[in-house]
Amino acid sequence: MTTSHQPQDRYKAVWLIFFMLGLGTLLPWNFFMTATAYFTNRLDMSQNASLVPAEPSKDIQPSASPSAPLPERNYLRAIFNNVMTLCAMLPLLLFTCLNSFLHQRIPQSVRILGSLVAILLVFLVTAILVKVPLDAPPFFVITMVKIMLINSFGAILQGSLFGLAGLLPASYTAPIMSGQGLAGFFASVAMICAIASGSELSESAFGYFITACGVIILTIACYLGLPRLEFYRYYQQLKLEGPGEQETKLDLISKGEESKAGQEEAGVSAPNSQPAKESHSVCTILKNILVPALSVCFVFTITIGMFPAVAAEVKSSIAGTSAWRDYFIPVSCFLTFNIFDWLGRSLTAFTMWPGKDSRWLPILVLARLAFVPLLLLCNVHPRHNLAVVFEHDAWFIFFMAAFAFSNGYLASLCMCFGPKKVKPAEAETAGAIMAFFLSLGLALGAVFSFLFRAVV
Repeated sequence: MTTSHQPQDRYKAVWLIFFMLGLGTLLPWNFFMTATAYFTNRLDMSQNASLVPAEPSKDIQPSASPSAPLPERNYLRAIFNNVMTLCAMLPLLLFTCLNSFLHQRIPQSVRILGSLVAILLVFLVTAILVKVPLDAPPFFVITMVKIMLINSFGAILQGSLFGLAGLLPASYTAPIMSGQGLAGFFASVAMICAIASGSELSESAFGYFITACGVIILTIACYLGLPRLEFYRYYQQLKLEGPGEQETKLDLISKGEESKAGQEEAGVSAPNSQPAKESHSVCTILKNILVPALSVCFVFTITIGMFPAVAAEVKSSIAGTSAWRDYFIPVSCFLTFNIFDWLGRSLTAFTMWPGKDSRWLPILVLARLAFVPLLLLCNVHPRHNLAVVFEHDAWFIFFMAAFAFSNGYLASLCMCFGPKKVKPAEAETAGAIMAFFLSLGLALGAVFSFLFRAVV
């Protein structure tokens, strides 16, 4: 049983705050990724404005013969998703590594609040630029710089948030994962509502980015309210106490949680462990968690290699001139992916098959490689090398649902199993290593997205 003086999380307030913080961690990137239609359309409009001083020319029509500036416009639009993914994932990998050093030198509140405020400012600038006319090249560069900034601060925010959750019982990592899964769903629904409003694309985009600002402000308010809660303060106090007294209390808490949560291994690692001892055991820890670490890396390499760089380029074969043409990518690609990814993540709360030592886990992870040819053979345009095999929209939606569900389920299994394959005192280091391999998978996926797109 738990100790009598251990406070309870009244009204699940801390759980809900961590859910909101998880939502705020991935929401900025999801808002940018879901708004690709706005950005690519803006590139076309900006280029047209610079090419056509008076009245439209027939050279701008797709059926016309290419003019000198037209390839530049098509080139920027063609590479937008790939470059966007690369500019997002490489800073994410770099700053995830840097955060492992920064967290000892920069206070937690500065890292979390500073990152949230910086992301808020980037979105405010993005909303303002909706109303500012820009030529295509500068607009492209500014957009990529903003994506790099958002993912750099997002990496610091995510690493700091998982470190913060490490002070609490293990069950408080779940709301972060759930909030991150719901971030994409929220962004997709917001974009669909913006399209459904019937406003001009620029007006819809302005409201879309202002909505993101509002959510980030709410996330900041939630974090500021966290220190006021007794449950959170209790675990913060454990961090400040000596390792001996801290581990004694944590052992009691772990026993209580194990009796409540059967298969879930509770307890918190001591963040004030001796650095020399921790660094000495990193190689041993890596050896113990190598299978789930490489698995989560491979899962995200395949996912980011195909989504959104390839998946967002699929065209509807049945829409014609109907409204479905505008809704196809927001619904079939982004909304479908985010719903089934969230369902896959959530399923781990009910079942965790296969087990942490099962050979089925790496087999299922490797099996996701089959989604690469399946999605490449959908109705992706423009294409130059492969024939279209799965032309109907229903094929693409089915593949995206299975692709997203397997991503959410297998990635969550790997992230849960990693810290469970080591001693409780080594769980924090194992979690940091798992986070690095997750980010490495994202970065590798961004690089492979160029190859996958070129194959089509």
